Amino acid sequence: MTARVYKSTGSWYHLKTETGQFIKARLKGKFRIKGLKSTNPVAVGDLVDYDFDNSSDEQTAVITKINERKNHIIRKSVNLSKQTHIIASNIDIAFLLVTFNNPATSTTFIDRFLVTAEAYQIPVTLLFNKVDTLTDVEFGEMKYLAEVYRSIGYNCIGISALTGKNISQVEALMQDKTCLVSGHSGTGKSTLINSLQPGLNLKTKEISEQHLQGQHTTTFAEMYDLNFGARIIDTPGIRGFGVVDIDKYELSNYFPEFFELKQDCKFNNCLHVDEPKCAVKQALDEDKVEFTRYQSYLQILESEDDNYRQDQFQHLK
Repeated sequence: MTARVYKSTGSWYHLKTETGQFIKARLKGKFRIKGLKSTNPVAVGDLVDYDFDNSSDEQTAVITKINERKNHIIRKSVNLSKQTHIIASNIDIAFLLVTFNNPATSTTFIDRFLVTAEAYQIPVTLLFNKVDTLTDVEFGEMKYLAEVYRSIGYNCIGISALTGKNISQVEALMQDKTCLVSGHSGTGKSTLINSLQPGLNLKTKEISEQHLQGQHTTTFAEMYDLNFGARIIDTPGIRGFGVVDIDKYELSNYFPEFFELKQDCKFNNCLHVDEPKCAVKQALDEDKVEFTRYQSYLQILESEDDNYRQDQFQHLK
């Protein structure tokens, strides 16, 4: 019997069967001793096989097999640097919520998310949320940042999850798809989902005035069916996004604007750092490549930690 994972709490999983029934399941022990480096071998979105556990007084299911994934999005675990965390799997489109402030989303965070999505062939739309709260100057800076990513080829939409501005555009992109929504705590993920389907009434919290950061309201990833034929995966707020298992010579392939240029580099294995006649560095000198993107590339290449300072928008012109 086959079902899809709708919720993971770490030790228990909520499955939706092919008949539409929701059942509770646990993981068969053997999955935990296969040398898996992931903190969660089963992720929301997974298609799994299951049997019922006859030894239990209650009818609970046991996951016996994780079916092959179409894709997944993964990051380094926050406290366990040698392990990874699969955020979700079998995703048709990912939405990354970006906020100018309250809290500020750094370009480094955006780029790390985009690189991982590129590596696993997951299309991303950037949702610039809370546009209704911005001053004219802030709105202009946000528009500039959106144009940077549009010029690379990413779809960008300015929205207000609170007022409903441009939510219909988001809904159109989601039609009949499994969608992931991600971002820092406080960027409005739960508010967005409530706007798409008000009856869900997901909990939301105000921004902490002291730290200008969101408070975690979503503890575990969970998928919801929406009444216009889509599924949406709500994820816990992510403070940092560590890139996983990307070879340094392949990293530039996941920066689309770098990938277009690398054929013009003198060396086939150019890292775009110190090599002579590098097309990427030449484009950078000619302002044809955004400096913050190159900076993010170097940070990932050097495996530096994310910079969590809240001043990442000061580079804007």
